[in-house]
Amino acid sequence: MANQSPIFFLCLLALPAILAAEGAKPTPIYSKPFNRSSFPADFIFGAGSAAYQIEGAALEDGKGLSVWDAFVRKYPAGKVSGGINPLGVQFYNNLIDELLANGMTPFVTLLHFDHPQALEDEYDGFSSLKFVDDFADYADVCFKAFGDRVKHWVTMNEPNGWITGIFIPNGLDIGGANATPYGMGHHLLLSHAAAVKRYRDKYQASQQGKIGITINTNWFVPKYGTESDREAAYRGLDFQFGWFVDPVMFGRYPKTMELLVGNRLPNFTEAESKLVKGSVDFLGVNYYTAGYAQNAAPSNSPPNFFTDSGVNATVLKDGVPIGTPTVLGWLYVYPKGLGDLMLYIKEKYNNPPVYITENGVAEANNASLTVPEAIKDSLRITALDGHLKSLSSAIKEGANVKGYYMWSFMDDFEWNSGYTLRFGLTYIDYTNNLKRHLKYSAYWYKKFLLK
Repeated sequence: MANQSPIFFLCLLALPAILAAEGAKPTPIYSKPFNRSSFPADFIFGAGSAAYQIEGAALEDGKGLSVWDAFVRKYPAGKVSGGINPLGVQFYNNLIDELLANGMTPFVTLLHFDHPQALEDEYDGFSSLKFVDDFADYADVCFKAFGDRVKHWVTMNEPNGWITGIFIPNGLDIGGANATPYGMGHHLLLSHAAAVKRYRDKYQASQQGKIGITINTNWFVPKYGTESDREAAYRGLDFQFGWFVDPVMFGRYPKTMELLVGNRLPNFTEAESKLVKGSVDFLGVNYYTAGYAQNAAPSNSPPNFFTDSGVNATVLKDGVPIGTPTVLGWLYVYPKGLGDLMLYIKEKYNNPPVYITENGVAEANNASLTVPEAIKDSLRITALDGHLKSLSSAIKEGANVKGYYMWSFMDDFEWNSGYTLRFGLTYIDYTNNLKRHLKYSAYWYKKFLLK
């Protein structure tokens, strides 16, 4: 899935650099007339990337290693007190300047799955409260160095996916033997809030930017429409989405989590609740798929994060999948879920500004296909079209959605799947010096944006 380092994921506004890539233009596959004029005039469109997934050069310019054996460009020692790497700062200054020079607006994430390995070695990373101050210090340097040009900051990407093991490097014991998802999540929420406070206290008034957090979630559909199924669907959202969104909006965890998790769920002190509550100017939402929800059968196993919600989530109903299957067993294309999710956020969270920071579909990296064959990504076009239409409908119903970034602007390294998947608008020829070729979806997106 889409993601990166105590570095950046950069979402691009108008994609001119991508659309200027070398290659003959194929005949695109277009759906029914539909274009950006269906959205508000100030709505932002773009595509995303992530530092570890696209940059490479893991051992250059004095970089320290992240937990993905990538790097922490600016802090080889993992923290500001260990010294700031000026070459790392210069790298991102150059990148941001180049984006702006080419008509693109940086939308920057500070932590994207690859916190410093040095902090894991020193104090088990975000299983320790020490991470809070180190993260705020790191964020402070980024605000100071880049905030004159970066006006949208995301503190961290998908913390709910990271600490539950989905994007942990194979074989890595994140947080140590005594770490729990709930404890690490609590520390990440405090780290997020500390970084936001630093930004608001020192930089926001002069830099005039906004800051938020990005959470990934599926949409949950009651399997058979019964009351118990509806309750299961809401619990699924609470445990996946509300786990982080309720605290930043309301200063507390969802009541369902408090009830079902009990004393394994940390409590916010009064000061912590005050710090966390309201610590977003916007919500970033990553949406890829949906599932059917039912009450899970009672279990005799010891309680754990994956069973606490009491939800049995499946992708089949009477043998029929919820959406169009893809090469990924968990990803079924279900555009309606994106619009439904936006309306759910509108009602539950008092309609905050929302940016769709990731939404996309993967295809297999099929070595038997020629480049002209591989760039014909009709499934991606269908998915883009469907999700944008669903989003447009939700906005017409009052959802406060401000932007959409598809994942991703080019094929990349997809975490534990490596290079076996292709999410990009741009095809990367891994056998020919990483030459880039626009896929049909890039031309579809270009035509959509030009109207």
